[in-house]
Amino acid sequence: MISRLIIAAAIALFFTPGALVWAQEHPEHPKKGAEHPKKAAEEKQISTADISAGIKKNIDAESKKSSDSKFHVKYEGQDLALDLIKVHDDRRSDLGGGKYFACVDMKGADGKTYDIDFFLTGQPGSMQVTETSVHKIDGKPLYNWKEENGKWHEVSTS
Repeated sequence: MISRLIIAAAIALFFTPGALVWAQEHPEHPKKGAEHPKKAAEEKQISTADISAGIKKNIDAESKKSSDSKFHVKYEGQDLALDLIKVHDDRRSDLGGGKYFACVDMKGADGKTYDIDFFLTGQPGSMQVTETSVHKIDGKPLYNWKEENGKWHEVSTS
């Protein structure tokens, strides 16, 4: 009698997990929110237009703050007053880690053309400039870029 009770209990315990699975929704119909989470990059892809808009927005905001309505950059102790010529949408890079880069041609009050590197972070529609750097003066590079192991970094021109 006791052995029949033990066998019945064992059989009941053996089939219990199967009964719980059958009671749930079919696996081919995941519950709301159960889909695989997407990576942030897949959800919100940064486009050339997002980067360009972020740069132009920054240049406009900084120009409005200045008394001469120009964009100002410090270079070797000098304050360069600049006007936008062109954002190089063809020269933009994803630096990884949510950081992006694009270069911009600007005309200085001194008559020279400056290539300014802009570094940005953010999401589509709200890109923020985090850093600017004078890359070239009248076409002459002050530094270059080199890719190593999938990451870009500055290298000396000499």
